[in-house]
Amino acid sequence: MSLRTLPLVIINLGGEMLCILDQRLQAQNTSEDNSEKGVWSENDRKRVMNDIIGTMFTKAFMDELLKPQQLYSHRTMKTVLTRLAHASIVRLNAASMDRLYELMVMAFKYQVFLCPRPKDLLLISYNHLDTVREFVKNTPAVVNQVDETHRKIIEVYSTLSEGEFQLIRQTLLIFFQDMHVRVSLFLKNQVQNANGRFALSTSGPVPHGIDVPGLIRMFDRKGREVRRREFPTGGSYSSPIREGCFELHGDRVIRLGMNMFTVNHPEETRTSKAPSVKTDDTPNLLAKEELNLLARLMGSMKAENEPRAETGFRINLFTTDQEEEEVGASCEAEESFFGVISIQAMQDEQAATELAKIAGELTEQEQPEIPSSNKGDDLLAMMDDL
Repeated sequence: MSLRTLPLVIINLGGEMLCILDQRLQAQNTSEDNSEKGVWSENDRKRVMNDIIGTMFTKAFMDELLKPQQLYSHRTMKTVLTRLAHASIVRLNAASMDRLYELMVMAFKYQVFLCPRPKDLLLISYNHLDTVREFVKNTPAVVNQVDETHRKIIEVYSTLSEGEFQLIRQTLLIFFQDMHVRVSLFLKNQVQNANGRFALSTSGPVPHGIDVPGLIRMFDRKGREVRRREFPTGGSYSSPIREGCFELHGDRVIRLGMNMFTVNHPEETRTSKAPSVKTDDTPNLLAKEELNLLARLMGSMKAENEPRAETGFRINLFTTDQEEEEVGASCEAEESFFGVISIQAMQDEQAATELAKIAGELTEQEQPEIPSSNKGDDLLAMMDDL
């Protein structure tokens, strides 16, 4: 695991978050069929961008971020980005933040997959910084904050070797490996499959400094070329494009990291979970018994074969009532067929007390081994003071 991955993740995910928020704010302000037309004025949008970017590129925050440290978990990462998003007048509910996080993670994951060389991760980051700089171009103080962070990134990462960049790339791929959320933009462009995995092309320019594959050259002991042989590559490759600029300003050449989302197509920011493979509609009795066993182990069990009219908790995972009603109807149909198993661990007070006692003993035994703080705690505590 590379200890230099975290700053690139925050900058790139933060850049994607700002692009998405800017697109949604503009769409709400310009939508003709929006009942709340004009609720976000152009001044409000600029204020939101200035507030979030000003907080994100605070010197103290970036200095803490650039310290060598392990990459945070998705949970901690989402907490950091949520606090950044709430640094302005914008307030997102939990469901909206979940979708926003999934969208920016999948966008950055796709960019990492298409990155020609590990070192070009910097160019992706610089494209994000250029986009962020454009958002606040009329606020010199915030532009100076972005420029100062950019200079620090150049100073820290310009000395890394190719092997260290490869380690950063591997760390990112490990971080992304369990995320397979479908994005409307990717599905429409046919770069993502229905299962949420990306479909990568086997054609196009090769990375800078790399020869086009398809030729084998053989040399003798004196280093003279004696024979050539061609072989099929399975793709259509072309000569490499020129190398992008790694300075504060310049042509990055590659487009990865530039704003993908437009105001005219708000559907591009929609996400959905990858569907599970449907093979057999017959109820799995073994699975039901396993849930019953889990319920007994937790303290009690209450099984019902009839769908219930009310549930204990209501979790809204959808942005509109129509979406929620549609999925709710499908869930009710599924419940009526399979039945519902309700696990209520606190019903059996005696069993619950015993479990609490055991858990308390385990906590006491393991307490000396638990570190004083988790990854990201220092950064989150500092963000509270910003």
